Amino acid sequence: MDFIEQLKSQIDIVRVVSDYVRLRRFGQRYSGLCPFHNEKTPSFSIYAEHQFFKCFGCDAKGDVIKFVEMIERLTFWEAVKKLADMHGIPLPKRSQGGDEETRLRAAVYEMHEIAVEHFRANLRSANGERVRHYLGDRGVTRESAEHFLIGLSDGGGRTLARLLEQRGYDGAQMEASGLVGRRDDGSFYDRFRNRLMFPIQGESGKIIAFGGRALDPDEKAKYLNSPETPVYRKSHVLYNLNRAKEGARQSDRIVMVEGYMDVIGATQAGVTEVVAPCGTALTVEQIRSLKRHSTNLFLNFDPDSAGEKAAERSIKLLLEENVRVRIVELEGGLDPDEYCKAHGPEQYRDRVTRAKNYFYWLADRARSKFDMRDPQGRVDAFQFLMPGIQSLNDKIERIAVANDLAGYLGIDAGSVLEHFRKTAGDRVERRAPQPKQDPARAVDRILLPLLLTNDEARTNLVPYIRDLRILQQFPSAPVYAALIRAHEAGETVSYNAIHGRLPEAQQEALASVVLEAGAAGLTEEDGVACIESLRTEELENLRRELRARIKAAERNGDMNEALTLMQELADLG
Repeated sequence: MDFIEQLKSQIDIVRVVSDYVRLRRFGQRYSGLCPFHNEKTPSFSIYAEHQFFKCFGCDAKGDVIKFVEMIERLTFWEAVKKLADMHGIPLPKRSQGGDEETRLRAAVYEMHEIAVEHFRANLRSANGERVRHYLGDRGVTRESAEHFLIGLSDGGGRTLARLLEQRGYDGAQMEASGLVGRRDDGSFYDRFRNRLMFPIQGESGKIIAFGGRALDPDEKAKYLNSPETPVYRKSHVLYNLNRAKEGARQSDRIVMVEGYMDVIGATQAGVTEVVAPCGTALTVEQIRSLKRHSTNLFLNFDPDSAGEKAAERSIKLLLEENVRVRIVELEGGLDPDEYCKAHGPEQYRDRVTRAKNYFYWLADRARSKFDMRDPQGRVDAFQFLMPGIQSLNDKIERIAVANDLAGYLGIDAGSVLEHFRKTAGDRVERRAPQPKQDPARAVDRILLPLLLTNDEARTNLVPYIRDLRILQQFPSAPVYAALIRAHEAGETVSYNAIHGRLPEAQQEALASVVLEAGAAGLTEEDGVACIESLRTEELENLRRELRARIKAAERNGDMNEALTLMQELADLG
């Protein structure tokens, strides 16, 4: 067994995937919302028996290594190393290096770890005393500073650059890290200077970037974030999701705030399921990352005009991605960090718990904007709500929300429904194309799972299926051939072993049949019945072929050939 097969044999894909996706068990299959595309109904499945995943919506599929590659956006060898490290499995020496891309990404991760320790040492030093007092004044405890790995970049200009050079990193690697920049004369300088440093971690906990808050009030850029690097794409990352996901699963909600300090303040208040965008407007990729852990989002952006605009931009995307949105309102115009400090953790938690459904929050804004005593004012208020309602993908949900809000605003439900039908309610729903029916599929769904999982049935049935010519006409013929070869050679016969022997087109044939069908409840008698059915069909095909050849011989006047074929047909019975 080579190292990759050994690695996969020691890892449970269900445990790995459950760190990223909320799963429900159905026998030997686990199901959840696909982390790779937007969906409202789960089409993503894990097959524990075969240690394989497949989404029947977007067709993402593969083993545990492929899943980690896709979810963490890693190269193959990075995914192998991550899984080996997670499970305490030593890597063979030959795989340590990997390709050039893998080596560069490994160097970037190493430089980030060096930078974190450098920044934290600065904060703990005598030079960091003023910044420690600043954190205390902001309500950040020493424990939180350690928990979030907060540090301090000094103002020297190239302290970190020199440190990285001393550790043996070359100029290209240092530039790729995003920690240093290159001047026109070729010299290097620290990108972050005299800033409070917030390491940004990926979902696995690795440091992938940094955010730096200016300590000099005259600094033009209050916040400076890492540029995109080989390990960091800011549109895909949510700050603190690596810590928040456990709390999100327990509470089935995620609280989203605007900044790093807001995350820390909310966490100290006991709201651990809190995340923030990394200095960008919320993106579809970020929304899909949080949806893997909960589809309930409590939005707590700052109450200033910038925060309101950010919320409006985000909500449209959230509704289109089928996220259930609630709005956390904080009185006094305070952001979450300030509110926690002014009113205490208990009151902040209470505000989060009492967050309003987005549409009722929006309806309250409409109430304050329009004259609700006037019939036209109530209609105008409802028109104000329509763009939000139209953002909902599901037609039934759109109509239900419209009716609820009509009642809330005191508008006749019948007229609202009629209006809604004319505007948003009758949008053409996209329907997935119906898959073509494969005549071989019914047989495959019984024979293939049985042959892969039942050693005794395979031993008894392989001699009979080896010579079935009809199987050679199936799209899955190469799968049967690989399975028979492995069995007769005394090699391992399992889903992964056979899957690895096949080209990609046949891998799809195997996955689409076996994983969709499963082997639960199948018996050798089922296999025998399939083979008998195939024999009957093969015999009927042979009869049709002989009849066609007889007619052709008669048309050509070759009576001897026709008589010979008639005898063959009679011998078939």
